[in-house]
Amino acid sequence: MSENETIIRELYRRAEVQDSAGFTELFAAGGYFYDVSAGQKYFGADIGKTVDIYATAFPDMHRALEEVIVMNDVVVVQLSLNGTHKGPLVLPAGTVEPTLQTIHAPCCDVFRLKDGKVLSFDCYTAATVLFAQLGILGNLSAALRA
Repeated sequence: MSENETIIRELYRRAEVQDSAGFTELFAAGGYFYDVSAGQKYFGADIGKTVDIYATAFPDMHRALEEVIVMNDVVVVQLSLNGTHKGPLVLPAGTVEPTLQTIHAPCCDVFRLKDGKVLSFDCYTAATVLFAQLGILGNLSAALRA
């Protein structure tokens, strides 16, 4: 296993144990996490918010890594996000209150690394699948509270 793959697997491990500070430590100064489906980019200490947001909404969240592809300083991971929606899911558009529905949402993450640190993390969650699994896709505006 390459050093970059080891770093990315450690990043996921820290997310799994809901260690938002440890997750953030793996990023380079100026690095970012971009939640593409939410249209939100996080920098610095705010990077850890992504771990906290999903840990609150899905306390049993598990990221099942299906395939990891390493191309020098780029790592691409195909995975699924799995859990039960038991807490508020805070999104830039509003908050989705708990639905108690289970999700198995496909996701693809693209990482760029340099000198053992994450420069960028672009997360492409299949938001329409996620919202359909939560039972809110047909009435998204009613499901979001400001």
